[in-house]
Amino acid sequence: MATYQDSRYNIALPSGSGGALVLIKTLTASSDGTLSFVNGSSDVVLDSTYRTYLFKFINIHPSASSELSFNGSDDTSSHSYDISKTTTAFYTFHREDDGGSSPAVNYVTSADLANATGFQVFQPAAQIGTDNDECMCGEMWLFNPSSTTFVKHFMSTNVHPTNDSNPVCEENFVSGYFNTTAAITAIQFKMGSGNIDSGTIKLYGIA
Repeated sequence: MATYQDSRYNIALPSGSGGALVLIKTLTASSDGTLSFVNGSSDVVLDSTYRTYLFKFINIHPSASSELSFNGSDDTSSHSYDISKTTTAFYTFHREDDGGSSPAVNYVTSADLANATGFQVFQPAAQIGTDNDECMCGEMWLFNPSSTTFVKHFMSTNVHPTNDSNPVCEENFVSGYFNTTAAITAIQFKMGSGNIDSGTIKLYGIA
């Protein structure tokens, strides 16, 4: 058996089935309003070449306390990011000073989408802080975006310190689907307000 290891699991795959992470594109922010991965542009592949794609978020630092968000496009020309999505969002946390209550799981109704076209936030409860040592790291999986039969599922997890006077380590979970049978040809990331001051987003395909 060949073994593929991602950031969370060891998954045993049949010999010859592949499973390697193939780096497609790296975007590094420098006070950017948006970071976009567009199929066929700047060496980006987001089509039937791979059935599963993985975005890695590394040290995402905002210019103002805010949440990283994303949307998709099925428009191969103007790339309007307005695909209808249905999502779910929850989080867990622990305080730096070990004080206060730390509920195990918290669902955030205000952060989910019900067949809505707006950008989906990755931090449903608290914003990413702007202190020099504060950032967000995580990942998002996108499954079979080129399908013209099924909706397109995604799931993500990330961790960051909040912008409180007593910082909190918060882990967030967001998942859902693009409610379209059209192929998703582009994904865009941006902050809810301000810019992505610094940080890196990497796109991988799973062979």
